[in-house]
This record gives sequence, C-alpha cells and structure tokens, in this order.
Amino acid sequence: MTNFIWSVYQLDTVPMEGNLQDVVITVHYGRTATEEQYKAYTYGTMGCQTPSETDFTAYPDLTFEQICGWLDAGLDVVSIDTGLQQDIDNQINPPVIVLPLPWIPVSGSTI
Repeated sequence: MTNFIWSVYQLDTVPMEGNLQDVVITVHYGRTATEEQYKAYTYGTMGCQTPSETDFTAYPDLTFEQICGWLDAGLDVVSIDTGLQQDIDNQINPPVIVLPLPWIPVSGSTI
C-alpha cells in the first residue's frame, strides 16, 4: 500500500491586500509517496486566490492541516498521486533496463 504525504516548504505572502495583512499568494509544496523501500517525490507551487475578509485566517494562525486542505482543494491530487504511483511501479518493475553489451565479457568471467 502506498502512503502519500504533503510537505509545505514556503508560503509567499503580500504584506497588505486591502484590509488584510500577510496574505498568502503562493504555496511551495512537496508530495511524497512511499511503498516499502520505494519512494517517489514531486515539488510544485500553487497560487492562492485572494480571500475575503470573512474567510481570512491571519498568518500566525495558519496550520499545516489548513494548508494541506488548500492543496487538496486547489490541485489535481489524483493526477499527482497517479504519477507518483507510476514512478514507484517503475522502480519495482523497471520498464527499461540496461544489459551489458553481449560481446564484452562480464568482469570475473572466463572465456
């Protein structure tokens, strides 16, 4: 079973937006998938819409869980997770492998 988790690395803000202070405009995120010893990762940014005064959370009061909720609502999480799962599946069963050239002896073999 694959586990998917968010990481939040940075929140870009504007100092003032109307009457609102320190408004988040961009979230820098990572998404990691792990399955046993296999791991896949992606990084991205998501722009945020300007909040209204009624649904605004002051910057010091923001939580990791709230930002994850924004990511879940604002990104195509199914597509992101599908890509990460494909990466893990390719690690488990590589679609392309590199074999040694057949005319060059493998180190340690005798002809």
